[in-house]
Amino acid sequence: MAVHAHPDDESSKGAATLAHYAAQGAEVTVVTCTGGERGEVLNPLLDTPEIRADLPAVRRREMAAAAAVLGVRHRFLGFVDSGLMGEGEPLPEGCFARQEVPVAAVGLVAVMRELRPHVVITYDPSGGYPHPDHVQTHRVTLAAFDAAGDAAACPEAGPAWRPDKLYYLVAFSRAWFETLHRGMVAEGIPSAMGAVLDAWPDWAPDLTPTTRIECAEHFATRDRAFRAHATQAAPDNPFFSHPRDLERRLWPTEDYVLARSIGPARLPENNLFDGIEE
Repeated sequence: MAVHAHPDDESSKGAATLAHYAAQGAEVTVVTCTGGERGEVLNPLLDTPEIRADLPAVRRREMAAAAAVLGVRHRFLGFVDSGLMGEGEPLPEGCFARQEVPVAAVGLVAVMRELRPHVVITYDPSGGYPHPDHVQTHRVTLAAFDAAGDAAACPEAGPAWRPDKLYYLVAFSRAWFETLHRGMVAEGIPSAMGAVLDAWPDWAPDLTPTTRIECAEHFATRDRAFRAHATQAAPDNPFFSHPRDLERRLWPTEDYVLARSIGPARLPENNLFDGIEE
């Protein structure tokens, strides 16, 4: 189970891993906390009054299309997108980021107890990106992971089920950018990553992966899933700016940090299900 903040997050962060395990026959579910209602239309070709007026429904249709590409199941938790406020601006009333974490976690506990995942994936404490919904997703997922196996917690959410492992996505990695930037420069390919590295943000987490999943054969599926979020995937989106063959050669994995494990773990790993009995 992968828990994300908005539609499209699942396709830009760890999507090849989801496709990898789905292709092996695992039951993979993406849980999206909000509907992305306050997101922008980032594709100028689709930035029309009609699309903006119908954006919640559009983003739901895009999410369904992306889930079909990845071969995964999907659930919305039903919270309202908090938007990205300017400095000093208050969060909107009723939005996801303003919910009390124990209350917001009940719905996710119910999904965990219903679907009984062995592995849960979400963001690190920084949110992997300084959006209030990403940080809240981390907090809610952590609370739900702990509560799901506690029969005394959230009795209204069904019989207890304890997931085995919780992973954080290594979603914004300086090492990844540096490796691909050097590779492009060495081959004489224009790279926009140098500018990203020159302006590397203070908020970016410095995570050391414990677990690397070989999934390069699913990078094309990942790209198709992200393009399914057509309002978010402009033709010149930086997500598509590097050569995929280069990425497959230089960085053929998606990377994770093992944050919680019910049983003993042998690190490093190359499989999210290491140590989990069939």
